[in-house]
Amino acid sequence: MWNEARNNAPGAPSTIVQRAAGEVWQESPLVGVGDLLKTHQAGASKKFSLSERPFRDLVNLRGEANDPAFASAVESVTGCRPPAKPNTVTRGNDYDVLWLGPDEWLVRSHQQQGATLEAKLRQALAGQFASAVDIGSGYTVLEVSGEKVRDVLARGCPLDLHPRVLAAGQCAQSHYFKASIVLIPVSEDTYELIVRRSFADYFCQIMLDAAAPLLS
Repeated sequence: MWNEARNNAPGAPSTIVQRAAGEVWQESPLVGVGDLLKTHQAGASKKFSLSERPFRDLVNLRGEANDPAFASAVESVTGCRPPAKPNTVTRGNDYDVLWLGPDEWLVRSHQQQGATLEAKLRQALAGQFASAVDIGSGYTVLEVSGEKVRDVLARGCPLDLHPRVLAAGQCAQSHYFKASIVLIPVSEDTYELIVRRSFADYFCQIMLDAAAPLLS
């Protein structure tokens, strides 16, 4: 999502934002399926909708959850402490923090923004046994919603998606067909998914293909 400047090819899609030479430029990982998504969104219904939440700042965070200094440093940047309970999410004013493992979290911005989070966390964590690594250029955030959203997800994801098992305030690492995902319930009929950039085209195509029989 965040890349060094380069020249656009003639006729490049509008999902590329061109900057002056040497400046950061933005390109959605879904640029290759732009026409497919436009067609889908033009006909999107209450049953199912897929869209991108592009250019969120994403940082992989490592540290000791039971270290008060670590938790306080993270809270000073994100507005919330890293969750200690497996597969849960804590939410701050501008960021949320997703549990990935006993000493690993994913921090992400709520809104589109420049890649500034890593530097803020590194400064707050200076001198501690911890790490913060920007991974925003390797992933994107998608939103899926609608009456049939759980049915669409269930066609390629092995998790039990019932709200009694996986609800808002939780997260889970899994896969959708062959694409690894982090799945975040927002409500009973809305989910966010964090998908690797290299699988973004495949993910959108396979999900829309899986959804098609359920939307007729």
